[in-house]
Amino acid sequence: MPRQRRHHDALLALRRRLFGYACALCPNLPNAEDLYQDTMLRAMSARSVPHDQTALRVWVFRIMRNLWVDRLRAAGRLPDLTSDDDIDLQIALDRPDDLTVNRLAVRQAFMKLAKPHRDVLALVDIAGFSYAEASDLLDVPQGTIMSRISRARAALALSLQDDDTLIALPRAQGRRFTGI
Repeated sequence: MPRQRRHHDALLALRRRLFGYACALCPNLPNAEDLYQDTMLRAMSARSVPHDQTALRVWVFRIMRNLWVDRLRAAGRLPDLTSDDDIDLQIALDRPDDLTVNRLAVRQAFMKLAKPHRDVLALVDIAGFSYAEASDLLDVPQGTIMSRISRARAALALSLQDDDTLIALPRAQGRRFTGI
């Protein structure tokens, strides 16, 4: 199999985790889709690519993180990541079941976390990086990753217990749903 084909196959194998990381970084789905697509385009068109699978994974996630930071810098400000206005509730209107409500509640609680906590949860719990890999990607000591992940998980759990995390779903016309 040609080297370029192996590279593309390895990137495609990471697509779900990579898209999950994009969703964790961006406040809404369209921005996450754009970030994911730009990352894949940049990674697939790169001339020099790590051969090792672990190094490739760290490399592509670093591309995404750098693109995201560049976009924040270009905008000249940090977006309000705690705003509920950017959460796409159309999914909930189409499929108002417990799983969707839980996903939206977790996303809302996640977006309320401090940026360092979101970063470490996105890398370790969403993208599946080890503590050592996350440490390398974020350029912080592994002990810092371990303490941040512990504090981030505790903060997320506490936020999910908070009444303010509940999402009020608008009633869809023509539907009767009493499960919330």
